[in-house]
Amino acid sequence: MGDDRALVHGVPEAEPPLIARPAPLADSYNDRIRPLLDAVDKLRNLNVMKEGIPLPTIVVVGDQSSGKSSVLESLAGINLPRGQGICTRVPLIMRLQDNPHADRPELYLEFNGKVVHTKEDNISVAINDATDEIAGHGKGISNAPLTLVVKKDGVPDLTMVDLPGITRVPVHGQPEDIYERISEMIMEYIRPEESIILNVLSATVDFSTCESIRMSQMVDKTGKRTLAVVTKGDKAPEGLLEKVTADDVNIGLGYVCVRNRIGDESYGEARLEEAKLFETHPLMCKIDKSIVGVPVLAQKLTQIQATIMAKCLPEIIKKINDKLKANVAELKKLPKNLSSVAEAMTAFMQILGSAKESLRKILLRGEFDEYPEEKNMHCTARLVEMLNRYSDELQNCAENDLRTNFLLEELEVLEEAKGIGLPNFLPRTAFLTLLQRKVRGISSKPPSFVARVWEYIEGVVIRVLMRHSENYPQLQSSTRKAASSLINKMKEKAMDRMMEIVEMEKLADYTCNPEYMLEWNSLMSQQNIFMEAINNVSKPSYIVLNGIGEVDVENLRHRKQHIQEAFDLKMRITTYWKIVLGRFVDSMALHLLFSVQNLVSNDMEKEIVGELIGPNGSGGIERMLEEAASVAAKRDKLNRSIKLLRDSAAEVAKIMDIISTDFDYTD
Repeated sequence: MGDDRALVHGVPEAEPPLIARPAPLADSYNDRIRPLLDAVDKLRNLNVMKEGIPLPTIVVVGDQSSGKSSVLESLAGINLPRGQGICTRVPLIMRLQDNPHADRPELYLEFNGKVVHTKEDNISVAINDATDEIAGHGKGISNAPLTLVVKKDGVPDLTMVDLPGITRVPVHGQPEDIYERISEMIMEYIRPEESIILNVLSATVDFSTCESIRMSQMVDKTGKRTLAVVTKGDKAPEGLLEKVTADDVNIGLGYVCVRNRIGDESYGEARLEEAKLFETHPLMCKIDKSIVGVPVLAQKLTQIQATIMAKCLPEIIKKINDKLKANVAELKKLPKNLSSVAEAMTAFMQILGSAKESLRKILLRGEFDEYPEEKNMHCTARLVEMLNRYSDELQNCAENDLRTNFLLEELEVLEEAKGIGLPNFLPRTAFLTLLQRKVRGISSKPPSFVARVWEYIEGVVIRVLMRHSENYPQLQSSTRKAASSLINKMKEKAMDRMMEIVEMEKLADYTCNPEYMLEWNSLMSQQNIFMEAINNVSKPSYIVLNGIGEVDVENLRHRKQHIQEAFDLKMRITTYWKIVLGRFVDSMALHLLFSVQNLVSNDMEKEIVGELIGPNGSGGIERMLEEAASVAAKRDKLNRSIKLLRDSAAEVAKIMDIISTDFDYTD
């Protein structure tokens, strides 16, 4: 905290109060402020901020040795801890309450759920002891707050949060990342729009180089919620007037120049010296009296505080009510404690029913309202894409085969399949040989596709089952096991089915598809053009055949025997192969739809029920009677949150009738 002492309160009972008794108008003003401040302080004590509801707060920041602690001493009229390095190691929430009718000041600390009363002459020791208890002995810091309540005559009605002074270089005993940790703590407090930043600056430095200015500008670029307090003006009076009037660092709420207490001065003496300084100093007397002195600072802070509270409280109430409503709704969604196997069975069947309906929507009907942003769960679209890729893979294999070594394979097969018989008949053996070769060439594709598609379906099914059973973790292991087991069985069935189709396509060449004859006739109509290219060596060896593509006939000009039979065989196998590939894709799609339909409608329920309550079941239903630790913890957390929010709503409801909107930051 710095060595620079603050000016403000008189010695108890013997000296004049920090702030003179307010005039009647101010009395009325304070009467309206106090309930607002009390309400916000009660919300802070209830720790409503941990529910994500920010509170209007005056946050005191400053570089180390800026005189920050001395300013707070001047406002509170008490002595805060002093020493080398960082003295403020935790957020110190200072609640000042004017108490003109009390016989003596009342001071106490609140931390770690307890209250410790103390006296003015012992406050530094009490704060140090509490800090050690919170942050540990040494020089480390902690985010856990320490609240200091000061009730005495003449102090302004203010609540402020004092944060550690900013230091870049760790001293002995401080962690190496002290700057980062302090910066993170400060940013956490000054980032909310509800925070007013009280930036304490030393007149001895260039304001633009202050780390506290850099931080406040990061969250408050225009300075609309930043007020600057300038200390040590008596040490650097030259240019101070220009500094506070030019405002090169965007201080939207203005500046206040103060003189802190020096040496053994009493607070009353310090006030008199401050007034004398700004009245008689040849340079500092030129500064407008509306922005000098601790009493001016106290009045300005009080007005700013009242304004921000009146402005924010309605929104705070709305946030409390919204959060309360959301938590109550979430609590109602939690499963009730089950007391019998019958209740557990009912709950289990409800889970299974809701999971089945979700799977019908995403796997069968193509609805994805339950997972609007997760494209991987838009299952019908993903399955179509997988089928299309499968079809493309098969087709690419076929096309690559068509364009290479044109007719050479057919000629070789015809040579080996020749037999005693009429010369113009194509041997069926040749056709089947070519067909079987082609089927073997793509035989790895169907099982590979089956594995991919069922792996995807398994992920979807388990994701849905886990979501619907999340309130009963004791069910999830058995449910996951049953789903995986079932899908493995279905994958094996699909694999067997596809391999059967592969073997059937090898066995026979049959189709009743009329496209076969139409396509074959179309391809055969190009035979004369092809033969002309074979026989006329003066023509280019490359020709383009519709349905085939560009082929090279150079090697065929020297092998004219069986060339027409080979061309016919090629056109037959090309036409028929398209039909075979179509059957591979169509049969896969139909079997997939059939299997998924059975999975969702019948098989999944049977498998999971058998796993949990069958003769060899895991007894998961009985385990549902024991509430899972995670659910119990969530229920407890929600109940505590709801109580906190209800208490908070009750506190602010008491003072809603006095909320006023006629305050202004610049009043």
